[in-house]
Amino acid sequence: MAASFDCNRTDLKADEKAICEHRDLNDLDVKMVTTFDLLSGLLAMGNRGELQDQQTAWLKSRQACNAEIACIKTTYEERLKQLMKVYDNIERPR
Repeated sequence: MAASFDCNRTDLKADEKAICEHRDLNDLDVKMVTTFDLLSGLLAMGNRGELQDQQTAWLKSRQACNAEIACIKTTYEERLKQLMKVYDNIERPR
């Protein structure tokens, strides 16, 4: 497994432990961070800051789930939908 954080840390929060222990959550974490990184590289500087602020707010909502698997999964699914909307709305050269 390759979560976006070190699963061997001794100070993992409850949501991080759940992600490290459940493959489907781990896979969602990897997909989310990969999508986020891709978008960060595509967005202009001002929009990048806004995306980062949204990501920080999202992380707090994921942490509020504690170790509740269904809650964590839902937060990932909702965030991935938001990120895909951002991607779909990026202006592309014609």
